[in-house]
Amino acid sequence: MTDSAPAPIHPGEATADLCDRLGEQARVCPLPWRSYGGLQAVNAAIACVQAFEDAGPLRALLDTPGHGRILLVDAGGLQRVAVLGERMAQRALANGWRGVIVHGAVRDVAALATLNFAVLALGAVPRRAQPAAATPARYGGLALGGVEIRDGDWAGLDADGLVFVRPAGPRD
Repeated sequence: MTDSAPAPIHPGEATADLCDRLGEQARVCPLPWRSYGGLQAVNAAIACVQAFEDAGPLRALLDTPGHGRILLVDAGGLQRVAVLGERMAQRALANGWRGVIVHGAVRDVAALATLNFAVLALGAVPRRAQPAAATPARYGGLALGGVEIRDGDWAGLDADGLVFVRPAGPRD
């Protein structure tokens, strides 16, 4: 990772403990997330991308080194097609990503549950999105559920929910 700010979340820290420790600095994302991956709890820095019914931007980023990050995908909350499935999750895991949070749908949920990879999404649907974009439409940030999120923020997720934390440092 290129960001030199210290991690704002302690390794293994539960989201409830994170909220107790940081108060309002821990920004809870209140959307109805469902966990589909085999990795049920993780804390990591995030990268953001937009992929509205287009798997191209997501695939392009997951094919790059993840450095232990989680990819946050703004798929517009749409659930007509899945932007992530088993094969892309396996490629992401092989490239060092810890997980993907999809503001939209995923597929291959039985296979995703067997991977040591975190996957949160709003739902599942069997139809896949077709890759249309040739290059990643990477974001510096986005907003989900009233929470502003940007590259380099940290996500903590577990059975209690999803929390974002902005690291202290020169970016603030």
